[in-house]
Amino acid sequence: MMVVALVLIGLVVVCAKLWHRAEELEARLSALEFGAAGFPPAHPEPERRSVARTLHRPEAPEPVWEPDPVADRQPDPVEPLQSAMAETFAGHEHYEEVSGSDFEAEAAESLPFEPQQSEPRTRSFTFEDVFGRYLPIWAGGVTLAVAGFLIVKYSIDAGLLSPLVRVICGLLFGAGLIAGAEVALRNGRIVRDARIRQALSGAGLATLYAAILVAANLYHLVGPMTAFAGLAAVTALAAILSLRFGAPSAVLGLVGGLAAPALIGSGSPNMPLLATYLALTVGGLCVLGRSQRWWWLGALAVTGGLGWGLLLIAGGLHDVATTLSVGALTLVVAIAFPLLLTGVQARAFQLISALAGCAQIAAVVATGGFAGLDWGLFALISIAIVWLSRREALFADLPVAGLATAMLLAVAWPDPAGMSLAFVLGGGAAIYGVPALWRLWRREGRLGDAVQLAVIALGAALAPITHYWALAGRMSFVPLALLGAAIAGSAAAAGWRNAGRSADARFATVALPAIVLGLLAAALALPVWALAPATAVAGLATLLLARASADDRIEYGSYAFGFAALSFLLGGEGANEVLRAIGPTDIAGTASSCVRWLVPALAAIGFALWAGRNSIRQLGQGAAVLLGYVAMAQLVPHLWQALIPAVMLAALALAGMRASLAALGTAALLSACWALQPLALWLTAACGALVGEPFTVTLLPAASDVALRIVAPLPGLILLLVRGELRAREREIGTVAAVLLGAVALHVPWKYVFAIDGEAMFVAFGMAERTLWEMLIVAAGMLAWRAGAQRIAAALGFAALLHFGWFTMLLHNPLWSLQDAGPWLVPAYAMAFFAIWWSARVVDGAAAERVRGWAFMALILLLAASQLRQAFHGTLLVAGPTIQSEDICRSLLAILLAIGFLQWGIRLGLRDWRIASLLLMLGAVGKVFLFDAAGLDGLLRIASFAALGFSLIGMGWLYSRYLPDAPDEAPLTDESHSIDTVLADIRG
Repeated sequence: MMVVALVLIGLVVVCAKLWHRAEELEARLSALEFGAAGFPPAHPEPERRSVARTLHRPEAPEPVWEPDPVADRQPDPVEPLQSAMAETFAGHEHYEEVSGSDFEAEAAESLPFEPQQSEPRTRSFTFEDVFGRYLPIWAGGVTLAVAGFLIVKYSIDAGLLSPLVRVICGLLFGAGLIAGAEVALRNGRIVRDARIRQALSGAGLATLYAAILVAANLYHLVGPMTAFAGLAAVTALAAILSLRFGAPSAVLGLVGGLAAPALIGSGSPNMPLLATYLALTVGGLCVLGRSQRWWWLGALAVTGGLGWGLLLIAGGLHDVATTLSVGALTLVVAIAFPLLLTGVQARAFQLISALAGCAQIAAVVATGGFAGLDWGLFALISIAIVWLSRREALFADLPVAGLATAMLLAVAWPDPAGMSLAFVLGGGAAIYGVPALWRLWRREGRLGDAVQLAVIALGAALAPITHYWALAGRMSFVPLALLGAAIAGSAAAAGWRNAGRSADARFATVALPAIVLGLLAAALALPVWALAPATAVAGLATLLLARASADDRIEYGSYAFGFAALSFLLGGEGANEVLRAIGPTDIAGTASSCVRWLVPALAAIGFALWAGRNSIRQLGQGAAVLLGYVAMAQLVPHLWQALIPAVMLAALALAGMRASLAALGTAALLSACWALQPLALWLTAACGALVGEPFTVTLLPAASDVALRIVAPLPGLILLLVRGELRAREREIGTVAAVLLGAVALHVPWKYVFAIDGEAMFVAFGMAERTLWEMLIVAAGMLAWRAGAQRIAAALGFAALLHFGWFTMLLHNPLWSLQDAGPWLVPAYAMAFFAIWWSARVVDGAAAERVRGWAFMALILLLAASQLRQAFHGTLLVAGPTIQSEDICRSLLAILLAIGFLQWGIRLGLRDWRIASLLLMLGAVGKVFLFDAAGLDGLLRIASFAALGFSLIGMGWLYSRYLPDAPDEAPLTDESHSIDTVLADIRG
């Protein structure tokens, strides 16, 4: 039956082709005959000229114009017309020339209506058109069809006719309506509207369909096969009538032909016969649509045929005949019949129908239990898809969808036999892979061909792994992975010398799967812990391939391998290995764990050297340092692990320009992380010292931690600052970090010099420790200044002054805090004097100079008070009460300091010093009158007041004699206010 169906379909196609050629020949002959008859010459439009306008027009009878025969009509001569017009207007009294525009304006005013231009009339859809012209005709056709049904119903209700007579009458009525349509067609001059004959033929066809259905389903006069044949005959009649009456008959034939199997159905239909009928119906409608240029008719017919295929598949494929019938129907409906369609829209529909047919055959395979016959049907449609892809450019990438569907089916195949799966994969590779490989590197090669080869290569390994992973050992899949790598690699190697391989992604599409499958084979053959190193090596190999091929797409693939290697490193034992590199742990390191991190580190160095993007190179350098550290940490004991980043930093510093900022920053960051613990302990103790708590050695970090975590990175950092090619900003940041780390590294052993471990030791040696430490800071600042690091020197000097001001002057000043001053008062204040004096080189200006002056005066006062107190009480200044002689000395010291401040201010012209002397003298006066007068008696009181009096008189004389603003006095000079001049003036 299927063979007969295919033969019939072929004959229908041939007949349609011959019919179409005959119609083209008739149209060409008609055009030739019509052109030979010719057209009558048209009247030329007279040229518009200036005419005369008179005030009086003679009365003349209006001529009656009668049309001449078209064949005899000749164009009127122009000149006689003009002469006649001249004769007509010659007998009038006067006339004037007017332009054409004036004449047209006057003519327009005299006409009772506006002239209409002859434009092509558009089709109107007014209320009268819709309900007066169009709908009544079609409604009449429907009404006639309904009338036929009502006649039959009336006869049934009245019992006038037997069932057989009723059916015969219905058939005759339908035939009569079709005959009426033919009469309307033949009398086209009388029945000018084509919709009348279309309505009559449509009503007749509907009546015939109804009569056959009633005879079969209601009266059971005929069997299903007879009724089915009758419906098929009516469908064929509808197709023939559509050639005479138009598309409505074809639509009725389409609906009736496709609905017939459902209307005349049986419990167990003959599937081959049904498939043959559907194929003939759809094919005939497609041929009809092609002959009449109705692409939509063929598209609807194919859609209906595919819908029937889905229904049949859903109903179940219970035997071989059913499977073959549905498969053959799907093939011809989805692939063959759409080729009969013409037009731009038909191309897109052909692509959609091919995809739908592929999906339906896949459904046949899935619902049929993945039998060999089902896979054979899929092979047939795959071959058809490949053929289509070579026939039309629109279908060039269609095999990708077919191959993807085949691979999905292969993966979804439940419990396939090994040989069966091999045959399916091999057949798919032969059908899709061989044509793709043949075309891949030719001029017409496409990216879709490379995708097909990549899918075949991946499927050769992944599909068996999906099914047999739990049943076979890892090593059994290595040959399959190597086979897939060979397939993709061969395709890539074939295009290595192709000039256009880098123009698109074809080479990368086959090269990257080859590397992936090679990595899969290595991962299956090697231990699990070697997955990350193998992936890193694959990434480096991909990067080198990208450089050799000058293909950026492959380089992007190498980045993916690199990130995959990093993710694999953290899997398995990776977390424990990272913990070992971070802190103390009971997990012992092994050589395999070291290799596991070392190989990706070396691969990262390769990326740092050969990557095309600067960001990837920087990332590779940082990753190389980090991964190398973790690798070394697997073998180095935890106590010495801090030396690893220190050694790396020194090595990178020795490399100089070859080392990037990313690598240096990573090594420095690792060293900083190791230094956090001792720095945190030191900072905790330092913060306590800021609020007055003694900084004892018991609060310091361990000496070993300081040596390994703080001191060890310093040589590398210093070497980097000396030899490294750093920018100014980076050099300053590194210098600040080095100074801070160096300060902490020096402060910890310095604390061990005095070994202050308690309150008593702090009282005895705190002043000495602070003073010497501040001197060291100032000395370091001087060295930095000499080395050209002015900012560092300024920072160190400022730090020394802050340390002195906060700790020595405020918190632990011997004047009010229990501190053994010893011989350290003068060195401590001398250091502060020097630092303030040196600050003039860093910060200058009048405001800064005034601040330094007040700082000098404060230091002088504190030092003098401390020395006076030490003279009476020894090294512990807060020990013992204040005696009367000490109090008198305080007053005298204040007076002497006031005189000295005044003399200094007069000598240098410094007003602040003179103001300070006045304030100091006022303070001394207040002390004498308020405290000394009450606390002293006898000669001490007298001496106190006498000294104060003479001092006040002397200061007043000095102000009145040597103040620059004094009236009637010469301005001060170096000679006028020198000490010799002042003494000479006193002696008179």
